[in-house]
Amino acid sequence: MTISTASPTPADFAHVRDWVFDLDNTLYPHHINLFSQIDRNMTAFVADLLQLAPDEARMVQKRYYHEHGTTLAGLMLHHGVDPVDFLAKAHAIDYSWLTPDVDLGEAIKALPGRKFIFTNGTVQHAQDAARALGILDHFDDIFDIVAADYQPKPASQTYDAFAALHRIAAREAVMFEDLPRNLLAPKALGMKTVLLVPQVSDGTVLEQWERVDGSEDQSHIDYVTDDLKGFLRNILSAV
Repeated sequence: MTISTASPTPADFAHVRDWVFDLDNTLYPHHINLFSQIDRNMTAFVADLLQLAPDEARMVQKRYYHEHGTTLAGLMLHHGVDPVDFLAKAHAIDYSWLTPDVDLGEAIKALPGRKFIFTNGTVQHAQDAARALGILDHFDDIFDIVAADYQPKPASQTYDAFAALHRIAAREAVMFEDLPRNLLAPKALGMKTVLLVPQVSDGTVLEQWERVDGSEDQSHIDYVTDDLKGFLRNILSAV
């Protein structure tokens, strides 16, 4: 399958009434790399918990991420970690890396219907990040890892829980994400899917699971874009 990187046509999103956005590296560009702070905090948590050197702790952290969807899920399963404590320490970061994005806020506000943030982080983290971006007031709700009962994306039951809670009609919804694997379940539900990728010129280095390189089936991805604001502006003429 060939993924469309072209601008959407006016009719492509005319039916959409629920707009679902991942947070990190989606509502703000990958190159800002706010998540690097969270990543360091998680490594430090694992190192302290298991009394490991930083390099060893990072290997454990990434293994749990790959095997369980989040580092937290692996820590809860294998070490009985308190998720509240972990999440508070992981998200103790400096949000001043983000600055208000007026154009993005205007585009999101103009979208018809409901707007949601759907994140593997916490409500507090999403609120802090969205507030720093100046877009928090444009969203109807935030569905976080706690609401998901600590079952992270890409677990299909997490999308089912989100859809049931908010009575999402999947055929009238679209999801924006930066990780290809996190679009499998929403596509299976019937949502339109949009993958956010870094701009080629920003120097971002992606890990293997973040890439779209044509080596795997990508039929669950409807569109790819490196410009969320531009993408939204293009589809506003359709709604």
